[in-house]
Amino acid sequence: MITKLNVTSIYVLDKDEALDFYVNKLGLEKSNDVQQGSYRWLTVRVPGNGGTEISLEQPGPPLHDDATAEQLRELITKGALGGLVLNTDDARALYETLKARGVTDFTQEPTDHFYGTDMSLRDPFGNAIRILQQGNVPQEATP
Repeated sequence: MITKLNVTSIYVLDKDEALDFYVNKLGLEKSNDVQQGSYRWLTVRVPGNGGTEISLEQPGPPLHDDATAEQLRELITKGALGGLVLNTDDARALYETLKARGVTDFTQEPTDHFYGTDMSLRDPFGNAIRILQQGNVPQEATP
């Protein structure tokens, strides 16, 4: 029986730039940063959570041949490889914090829905990130 999701991955074009964005702008914490030969195992996670880690993977050796790596880089910049959904206690306050930290690529400001309030943005490479505040919202929430 599977009991837990341990690590999930997101493709990025530059691990150092990704680390800066996910830690210094988004507010996650660095979990692992280990060099194994030519491969760098780099993960981030929600602070204090100790739960699921997000592996910041870069296309190329040793995981991919050159042709596959190039195809993946094109898909990353199009935002076509999925993304992340994170939770927050206060989407509107977090939105203001992210703007103050220099995040500019918002694709949706905080919006009320029947399931809660969410917003969306893209990381520096094009990956989609949704941030959800679950719970009750005012009756005038948009459909």
